[in-house]
Amino acid sequence: MKVVVVVGGTGLIGRTLVARLAEHGHEAVPAAPSTGVDTLTGEGLKEVLPGAEVVVDVSNSPSFADDDVMAFFRTSTTNLVAAAKEAGAGHYVALSVVGTDRQPDVGYFRAKVAQERLIAESGLPFSIVRATQFFEFADGVADTSTTDGVVRLPGAGVQPMAAAEVSAAVGRTAVSGTPVGGVTEIAGPEVFGLDEWVRTVLTARADPRPVVTDPEAPYFGAVPGPEDLLPGPGAQLAETRLADWLAQVVTG
Repeated sequence: MKVVVVVGGTGLIGRTLVARLAEHGHEAVPAAPSTGVDTLTGEGLKEVLPGAEVVVDVSNSPSFADDDVMAFFRTSTTNLVAAAKEAGAGHYVALSVVGTDRQPDVGYFRAKVAQERLIAESGLPFSIVRATQFFEFADGVADTSTTDGVVRLPGAGVQPMAAAEVSAAVGRTAVSGTPVGGVTEIAGPEVFGLDEWVRTVLTARADPRPVVTDPEAPYFGAVPGPEDLLPGPGAQLAETRLADWLAQVVTG
């Protein structure tokens, strides 16, 4: 059994991760502002981290504005790394995003690169898990890409996966006993065009917005290349296919 503190432990990935770790006999402690832990101010870190063998960071910035997200990950990670070292944690695990190092024009990706660098240079044994887009984010992608009722997206390749399988992969890394000391990539089992993926989800949800394929349309501020959002060779592939996930969430 391991004692694992999950920072961001009440969010989409975190709450599932906490439950999964507990089911497997580990002591999983959620850490979030709602539990009295604020990584931006450092409040609660000295209280929650002592005794933690593993610290898992699946937190996210409340704002995706370029300056805000950079400030969040730099400040939060600096505070977390310092507190984890002081507490004697033996493994620091962070969730990141596939393609962060390929799109420097995307502010969110620049911030994740900064986070990864802080962790890698911390001196802590660490593992960084980069995941592809979550199935659950398709609606959000559509919303940010809608103008005058029309969704415009490029056909860049994506390999999305279910959030539950992201949690499972992060959990396996956290309790594996051997820090990677680098990056592991995880992805879904199928490749889609970004436009095709979102169109499929909107159709299944009976969302009337048309999805137009536009090679010049940006994705969160930049136009991705054909393979910028795809994992490299050796990525761990999840099992849940998009159609099966949609059958569960749309029809129940």
